[in-house]
Amino acid sequence: MLARLFTEQFSFSKGDSVVVVGLGRFGGSVAQSLMRLGHDVMGIDLDPEPVRHWAEELTHTIQANSTNAQVLRQLGVADFAHAIVGIGSDLAANLMTIMALTELGIKDIWVKATTPEHGQIAQRIGAHHVVYPEADMGERVAHQITGRMMDFIEFDDGFAIAKIHAPAATHDHALFESKVREKFGITVVGVKRANEDFQHATPSTKVQPGDLLIVSGPTRKIELFASSKRHKP
Repeated sequence: MLARLFTEQFSFSKGDSVVVVGLGRFGGSVAQSLMRLGHDVMGIDLDPEPVRHWAEELTHTIQANSTNAQVLRQLGVADFAHAIVGIGSDLAANLMTIMALTELGIKDIWVKATTPEHGQIAQRIGAHHVVYPEADMGERVAHQITGRMMDFIEFDDGFAIAKIHAPAATHDHALFESKVREKFGITVVGVKRANEDFQHATPSTKVQPGDLLIVSGPTRKIELFASSKRHKP
């Protein structure tokens, strides 16, 4: 799930090299997932324990001080296409690492932030993207608990792609009949029915109870659509 935050939201090309700084729970999980998706990953941490732990899982693991631009340059970090800063417990080290990566000219820097203030500072000093994994996971779990969304990915501008149970308002109607786009302001991208292949949605696609829908649109509008009930005749 964490790797999809990067590969689906701001599509890394397959095989792109990625350096992950900070191999704690967040950084280690992202690094491992990116490896499975076909990326070369260098993991860096000041603590030798996580470096040893991930040595067999990642392309390279190195114990080093990531706040020093010269050290990173010697490690060849300037040649990487993407950098992810997963340092969470040391704010100063997090921000100094961003500055070091910026000095090296890394063109795509991602940073884990714990607060909006942290995220704003990170962007001011060079981060291109800021993620709030705890907040993102909390929102995703909330949607799953309420049963409205099975999964979703939200973009920076409030636009999202989600997998939801077909709302009652769409049951036994073709999409052009239920007028999903006109009434709810979202787009049904595809339909998945039990024991059948995924199908791309067209205006004539008929939705049945129990179908799963892949939809796109503003997050709030998707939430309203997911909770919509059948309209009375």
